Amino acid sequence: MTPQDFLAARFEDHRGHLRAVAYRMLGSLTEADDAVQEAWLRLARSGADGIDNLGGWLTTVVGRVCLDMLRSRRRRGEEPWDDRLPDPVVAREDGGDPEQQALLADSVGMALLVVLESLSPAERLAFVLHDMFGLPFEQIAPIVDRSPATAKKLASRARIRVRGEAPTPDPDPAGQRRVVDAFLAAARGGDFDALLAVLDPEVVLRADGGVLTGGVRVVQGAAAVAGRLDTFHRMATAADTRPVLVNGVAGLVNRVDGAVFSVMSFTVADGRIAAIDILSDPERLARLSL
Repeated sequence: MTPQDFLAARFEDHRGHLRAVAYRMLGSLTEADDAVQEAWLRLARSGADGIDNLGGWLTTVVGRVCLDMLRSRRRRGEEPWDDRLPDPVVAREDGGDPEQQALLADSVGMALLVVLESLSPAERLAFVLHDMFGLPFEQIAPIVDRSPATAKKLASRARIRVRGEAPTPDPDPAGQRRVVDAFLAAARGGDFDALLAVLDPEVVLRADGGVLTGGVRVVQGAAAVAGRLDTFHRMATAADTRPVLVNGVAGLVNRVDGAVFSVMSFTVADGRIAAIDILSDPERLARLSL
């Protein structure tokens, strides 16, 4: 084995962790892979000599790359990131996909990712690296060009936003699925009252059909979401609907004539649906591993 092959093998040991960091930072699977690839290129150029903690070094590099990518998004204003849902990670309910499970080792539901999209790049990095991956603020501070105390404040502000806006999913997968099954039964039966009964009073529905449909459409409140019953009924009766995990919580993949029509994620909190996130953008669905 050549020294470069040995270095590549060491890098592969960290790839899953680095991809998980980048996905939480960027909300995009393609950009996450780009960030991880950039970290490899930097390691290949510099080598590992003098690096005592390769995992920490690579995490720092990926953090810097993701921070630059987030800042670049805002400067360009080319991608309507405020008007699109993050990429969903879809897995079988039996947990049979090790790569997907590694990507979602910690809970990172769609509702949480949506809130992360609203943070400043520095806040997002401080929160993700500290609260999700346990990096000390002394290691985070140089990445955001701040002091450790300021990095701690950034994470604190982000934490307050997350706790206030991202509902915490119920921990029981079977309980989540029962609620989603009740939603689906109400939709198939066209039963408004039954649908209303499974919705949290403050439920938020976000539907992303892509740029051609105007980006993300948001509906808030149980009555308003249940008012979309006709749409849910057409979906439930016309589509081949399969249960899946979407970002670690109960979800559905809907196919029409064999083609994926939409991916739905349900955040179930306290026994009711607190958030529904629907991706039906054909271009983005085509890029997902389904």
